[in-house]
Amino acid sequence: MNLTLDPKDREALLQRFLRYVQVDTQSDENSTTFPSTAKQKDLAKLLVEELHALGLADAAMDQWGYVYATLPSNIPPEHPACGKVPTIGLIAHLDTYFGTPGGGVKPQVIERYPGGDIPLPGNPSQVIKAAENPNLARCIGHTLITSDGTTLLGADDKAGIAEIVTALAWMQAHPEFLHGTVRIAFTPDEEVGRGTEHFDVQGFGARYAYTMDGSDLGEIEDETFCADSATVVIEGHDVHPGYAKDKMVNAVRVAAAIVERLPKEFLPETTEGRQPYLHPYDIRGDVSKVELKFLVRAFTEEELHQQEATLSRIVAEVRTLFPQAKIEVAVKESYRNMAYAIRKDPQVLEVALEAVRRMGLSPVRKAIRGGTDGARLSFMGLLTPNVWAGGQNFHSVQEWVCLEWMAKATECILHILELWVERAS
Repeated sequence: MNLTLDPKDREALLQRFLRYVQVDTQSDENSTTFPSTAKQKDLAKLLVEELHALGLADAAMDQWGYVYATLPSNIPPEHPACGKVPTIGLIAHLDTYFGTPGGGVKPQVIERYPGGDIPLPGNPSQVIKAAENPNLARCIGHTLITSDGTTLLGADDKAGIAEIVTALAWMQAHPEFLHGTVRIAFTPDEEVGRGTEHFDVQGFGARYAYTMDGSDLGEIEDETFCADSATVVIEGHDVHPGYAKDKMVNAVRVAAAIVERLPKEFLPETTEGRQPYLHPYDIRGDVSKVELKFLVRAFTEEELHQQEATLSRIVAEVRTLFPQAKIEVAVKESYRNMAYAIRKDPQVLEVALEAVRRMGLSPVRKAIRGGTDGARLSFMGLLTPNVWAGGQNFHSVQEWVCLEWMAKATECILHILELWVERAS
């Protein structure tokens, strides 16, 4: 059966995406609520309505802002796969990155991209440069979507949401396409590392799942960083600076001393591939007290703990320079490399790779220099590799996405579901 989206399907995919990105769903890392921002529920409510319109009668948003829905199996009783196809989950996240403005998105649609740099109309200083974005050369003649340069676009992960909804619409329009039971989940707060905090794995009921949250065409990701967060709290002593000699203990200077001693070879801006990093990403406070936050990332737990030991060593050294300051370090586990879990049952990965091959593409098996909801879900018993969604320059006002790559991601969903039926036959 031909699983290629036609022009009408691609236009529907585009319009869904444009609609979703204009809903502000920016999460908040410093919030103590769940979801971290109530506005994420605005998109959740919209999606529930759309899923109902597509015939997914049980679509609903729970108290935490998760959207769950079911597309029942349509395999007839006489088919050899009836009752044998595992329930498959499709997952994408509602929120956008907390560090870049996400409200008032004004999408720019470029049809038949001719090549070259792309100026962003809302901010003349922002130009997506072809020399810095080699994937642009792969998209000449395609339809590209950017923001206007004043906000991020939201392809991370509203491209994934649009692809899942488009796949559902396609299946409803093609009842001759046989599929097992498909479960849908749209999650809040992925960007702040809390996307699975209240995820109901047992209630979700899927045997395997796929997040639509990757980047390049044909990429299937079955590895993530092992991830921890570290917080360094520094307590100093503030007095009037005119009378501070031998009295003041400046917590700001202590924090600066810690940051300055970080190994230059293990920073995000100096690492790539499978190299680990120690990333100071947030600092706030004053002379009396400073809180310094770090992301600790590595592909193995051994390397992860080495980075944490480096931070502890630096803090110990700085304590000798500022003996009157109180410095405390707290490390919190975030997630672990999902490859550890997926290796125990690799068929979930094998199906995704074969789906890409069926599309006439060469699959690119890749390790994510980051994380997805799938990392935690895999350790919660739901093996969940990551499929590309097409977005580029995540978390940036220069974020962009190719419509044709989004369409191919949608088609990949269909091929994955088809393969699970074939395996059960």
